[in-house]
Amino acid sequence: MSIISTTILLVLVMNPLGNLPVFLSTLKPVDPKRHTKIILRETFFAYLVIMTFMLFGEFFLSSFHISEQAVGIAGGIIMFIIAIRMIFPEDKNKLDNPQTSEPFFVPLALPMTAGPAALTTVMLLSSQHPDQKIIWAIVITIASTMVGIILLSGRYLSKWLGEKGLIAIERLSGMMITAMAVEMFLSGINAYFMLN
Repeated sequence: MSIISTTILLVLVMNPLGNLPVFLSTLKPVDPKRHTKIILRETFFAYLVIMTFMLFGEFFLSSFHISEQAVGIAGGIIMFIIAIRMIFPEDKNKLDNPQTSEPFFVPLALPMTAGPAALTTVMLLSSQHPDQKIIWAIVITIASTMVGIILLSGRYLSKWLGEKGLIAIERLSGMMITAMAVEMFLSGINAYFMLN
């Protein structure tokens, strides 16, 4: 995959537009003057978590004797489930424990931004191409910056796109990730059975 396509994939699986309603709802009780600082901090935390998975993903896989093919197949399944939830989501605004104070690390950084799909994606990339960690680090940095910009523009995007617009974009992202998930799954199957 190229840097551009990988960056787009990572932005899609981090799903900033789909997470906007949750971010806005979580930050509602907090002083608006602190919103920018909180979003920057939580995005940076998510960046550190994703970067850690990229750097040590290969070590993790070798420690548990997990093959690249298994990661590809599992990654495809997980991404497919994430994509289905994006297309047919639950009500994200219904929180069992509403946030009444300033959020710290959870839930905005993890699992909203650095979620299972993003962590699985970078772990898969680092295990398949361990010699390209600098490239993946650049991809993660660009993608995290783009996600941060989108989240910082959240209030304006929410007003401009409206609730239906955000939902439409999330569904479209889910469809794209579904196709990528199937491709990842099939690549893992092909590699395991050496079909190609």
